[in-house]
Formats: sequence, structure tokens, C-alpha cells
Amino acid sequence: MIVLDETEWHARRDAHVERMRAWTEPHQARRARGEKHPVLDFLFTYYSHRPAHLERWHPGAGVVLAGESARAYLRWPAYTATDSGVTVNLAALPESRRRSARFIRDLLAATVSRPPRLGCFGLHEWAMVYRQPESEIRHVDWPLRLGAAGTDEVVETQTIKCSHFDAFRFFTEPARPLNTLEPSRDRQIAMEQPGCLHATMDLFKWAYKLDPYTPSDLLADCFDLASDVRELDMRASPYDLSPLGYEPVRIETERGRAEYARRQAEFVRRAEPLRFKLIALCDLLLESSTHS
Repeated sequence: MIVLDETEWHARRDAHVERMRAWTEPHQARRARGEKHPVLDFLFTYYSHRPAHLERWHPGAGVVLAGESARAYLRWPAYTATDSGVTVNLAALPESRRRSARFIRDLLAATVSRPPRLGCFGLHEWAMVYRQPESEIRHVDWPLRLGAAGTDEVVETQTIKCSHFDAFRFFTEPARPLNTLEPSRDRQIAMEQPGCLHATMDLFKWAYKLDPYTPSDLLADCFDLASDVRELDMRASPYDLSPLGYEPVRIETERGRAEYARRQAEFVRRAEPLRFKLIALCDLLLESSTHS
């Protein structure tokens, strides 16, 4: 166990809050104005970790907070008081959390064991608007760069290889048969691979699913990576978001596809250590609950 004195953990807590408020405060200001953002809202709407929870600092499993002020953490049931201070109680890990840790560990271990596939070129976003009436397009306030006909032509002339079920399930009905793979919820562990942008963004989800056992610096690193991946995801999409400062990655061209694959490979490298840290956290939780 690592024991942090009050000065040290207060500094870590305050640094985390400042880091996260760079994201949460603009989001809350946009929401107060009724303003939608086609790129950044995804981090707070598709993912269910509320801004207040994102700002909340937790030391993570295996860390003890010393000092009287640490007792404030006892308002969360995962925490317990010890002779040294306050820490998460791994021996009392709920069965539901143990099941979550087992699933997350199995998924991430399977994902990292596979070679990355870098040839999807973000066509999932195109398949989500394929032959879709304009009024039903998700980001209806933003025009399609190539128009409806041009967008449909890209879908019809490129090979769609989406392996991520939570992207595939938003395909339009006419687009589904065009996917060369058949992802499903039951086959998620068997199909996810580290080149997938959505699998990389989901590291943030798996980190907060294990909150408060996840160290908040790991959660924040996963969030930062998800935000960068989301930017590429939408820059490579069929929407024209250049007024927001997002210049398109034109995956309908050979040069654009090369740029997409290069950025995809960078994200694979950035995601790998985060995956291993989450796997190690799951192992710790599972081992502690087994010995309790």
C-alpha cells in the first residue's frame, strides 16, 4: 500500500480537477446556451460519466489517503478507514464489480493480443448516413462534404470492415449488408482489435466503469486519448466541420486514407500502455476479491 500525506494527495486532487475542468466547463457552458457540438458532445453524451464525476479525484486501488480530511471519502461505500488513513476496500468488492472487472479484463486482453487492422478508414460514420433522409441524419445541422449522392458513392465503392458492434449498430439498414464483418454483442470479445478507433475511445468507458478503484490519472489519460481519437473520427467523417476548425481527412482519396492509417497507428501506440494498466487493475481487483 502507498500512503499519501495530505499535502501530496491534495495537490494531486487539485491538479486533476484543473485538468478536467478544461473539458467540463466549456461543455457545461455550451449546454447552458443550448449549443450542440458534433465532436465534443460525444464524450459526455455517448459516454455516461457525468462532468461532476469526471472532476472527482480518486487515488485508486492500493493507495491510502492520510490525514483528517481524507475521512470525507468515507461518504462513498467503496472506501474504508484503516490505521494509516482512508482507502478503497478491495476485500469488500461487490460481486457486480467483480463481474465487470472480469469482462473488461477478458475484452482488453483479447484486444491487445491481436495485430491492429488499419484499413477501415472511418467508414462507419459514412455508413451511419448512407441513403438516410436528410431530416434523420444525426448531425443534421452540418452539411455533408460530398452531398448525399457523393457520400453514398463512397460507401458503395469502398470496402467497409467495421469490427466494433457499438459502431455497427448505428449503420443504416441499407448499409448493414455492405459490412464485410458481422460484429455482435455476443462476439465482442472475439472481434475487437486495437486498430479500431471506437475500441480505443472505449478505454475511457472501461476506466470509469471501474471507478472509484481506477486511479484518476489513468481515467484522465484515457479521456484525453478518447478526445483526440474522437477528433480524427469526425474529421474523417462525411460532415463538413471546417467552420469549427476541424479540417477534413478526405478518406475518399488515397492521400486521405494514408493520413487516416498513420494517425490510427499512433493511437494504437498511445493506447497500448493504457490497456495494460487497465488489465493490471482488473487483475488486482479479481485477485483481491478471490482472497477476501
